[in-house]
Amino acid sequence: MYDANHLAHAISRASDGRHDAPFLRDAVSGKVMTYGAFWNAAEQMASALQRLGVQSGDRVAVQAPKEIPMLELYVGTVLAGAVFLPLNTAYTSEEVEYFLGDATPRVFVCDPDRQDALASVASGCGVAHVLTLGSNGAGTLTEARDAEEPGFEAVARDALDLAAILYTSGTTGRSKGAMLTHRALASNSEVLRDYWRFTDQDVLVHALPIFHTHGLFVATNVTLMAGAQAIFMRGFDADAIIAAMPQATALMGVPTFYTRLLKDPRLGKASKNMRLFVSGSAPLLAETHDRWRKVTGHAILERYGMTETNMNTSNPYDGDRRAGTVGFPLPGVDLKVCDPESGAELPTGEIGVIEVRGDNVFAGYWQMPEKTAEELREDGWFITGDLGFVDADGYVTIVGRGKDLIISGGFNVYPKEVEGVIDDLPGVLESAVIAVPHDDFGEAVVAVVVPHDGASVDQGLVQSGLVEKLAKFKQPKKVIVVEALPRNTMGKVQKNVMRETYKELFS
Repeated sequence: MYDANHLAHAISRASDGRHDAPFLRDAVSGKVMTYGAFWNAAEQMASALQRLGVQSGDRVAVQAPKEIPMLELYVGTVLAGAVFLPLNTAYTSEEVEYFLGDATPRVFVCDPDRQDALASVASGCGVAHVLTLGSNGAGTLTEARDAEEPGFEAVARDALDLAAILYTSGTTGRSKGAMLTHRALASNSEVLRDYWRFTDQDVLVHALPIFHTHGLFVATNVTLMAGAQAIFMRGFDADAIIAAMPQATALMGVPTFYTRLLKDPRLGKASKNMRLFVSGSAPLLAETHDRWRKVTGHAILERYGMTETNMNTSNPYDGDRRAGTVGFPLPGVDLKVCDPESGAELPTGEIGVIEVRGDNVFAGYWQMPEKTAEELREDGWFITGDLGFVDADGYVTIVGRGKDLIISGGFNVYPKEVEGVIDDLPGVLESAVIAVPHDDFGEAVVAVVVPHDGASVDQGLVQSGLVEKLAKFKQPKKVIVVEALPRNTMGKVQKNVMRETYKELFS
C-alpha cells in the first residue's frame, strides 16, 4: 500500500487489510472513524490538493483548530508528495505573515473566524489558495475533500525527501524552519512504537495539539504504525481524560496534564486499566513523579525530544524510570556530551552540550544554510544547544538550554541545579532560575518561585535554605514569588519572558 511513498507506506502498513478496524474515536460525539474511512478521506485530501496545483515539494500550511480533517490533511499532504507545515494556533497575523513569507506555501488553511485577517496576509505572501477549517470540522477544505473520490495513487517520495517543516519557537531571534524528511519521521515513530510496546490492542488518549512534534508526529504516527486506536480530544480536559481512561491504555502528555489530573480524586480508580503514561516537552517535577506513582501505581515515562530531531531518548519501558532524567538514547540514536567551546567529547558525569546523530535528525533549516552549518555537523551530529550529562548508568539528564547558562562573577551556574534545591524547600511548588544583568557580577542569579497553595514563601526562607546546600556564587541575589510561571502552549517555562520582565531588577 503506497509503496512508492516512503512515509505513507510506513504509516499505512499496520492497517492494510484492516479497513474496518477503529482508528479515531471522537471524545465528544463518540463517533468512530475506521482506518478505511480515514485513508479514503486522506486520499480525497490528496486529490483536492493536486487539483489546486500542489506538486511534489510544495508546502501546505495550516493554522486551524484541532479537528480530524486536519489529520486527514496531514496524511493527504504526504500522499500528494508535498510538505506539511502546521502552525501554532496562538500565532498572531504578524507571526503568520513571517512563516508564509518564509515557507512560500501553495495552499494555506486557516480558521474561518480568522479568514478576513489572514487572507490578505496570505495573498501578500504569494499564497495561491486559502481554504478554511473550523472548530466543527466544516469549511472550504472539507468541501474540497468531499468533491473528490478515494483512490488516489500516492506520489513517489524517497526517504530523504521532505515530509514536513516545523518552525522552532523562536525565543531567541527568528524562528527556524526545521526540515523533516520521510525517513526522520518514519524511523522515529517505528522505534517509539516498539520501545513503548504499542500494538493494535492499544487505545491512546490523544489530547495534545497537532501543530507540534509530540501530538502530530509521535502520538499520531505511533498510533498509525501500531494499527491502534486514539480517543481524539480537542485539547486537555481533565473530566474527559478521566472518563476515557477506563477504555484506554496510554496517555501522552506534558507535565501540566499530570499536575492537573492529580487534583482529581477519581484518578486512582480511573487509571487502573492504563499501561503507559508518557511525559515530555518540558521537565517533570520529581514531586509530580512521586505523587503520580503513589496515586496510580504507575511510573510516568519521561522522554527527550526536539523539533529538529523528534525523540532522542526515553526512560525504559522495563526498568527504572528515574525522575529527573530522560533515560537512555533510543535505538538508532547516538548521543554524546561535548565541551561547548572545543567540541571535544566529555567524560561520564561532566556537563556539556548534548549532540545527537541518527535517522531521526532533521535535514537542516529551511533557507538558512549558515544556521544549518552552525548546528548540524557534516558528519551528521546535531548540536542540540541543551546542556546535560550522562551518568555512570547511562541515564541522560538535561540541566538546561545553553542560552540559560548563567555566568556570574566568572563562575558557571546551571539553573537546574539551583532549581532542584529550591524545589525541595518547604512550601515551594516549583521554581525557575534566570540570569539578570548586574553591574558588578555581569549576570546575577535570580529565582522566580511558585509556592504551594496556602504556603508562605519569601526571599529569606529561600536564601536561608540554600546556605548549606549551594556555593555562594550559585545562590540567588533576589527571590521573586509569583502565582505561576509563564509557559507556552506545550508547557515549557518561558525563561526568555522572565528575563525580559526582570531585566532592570538591578539597574
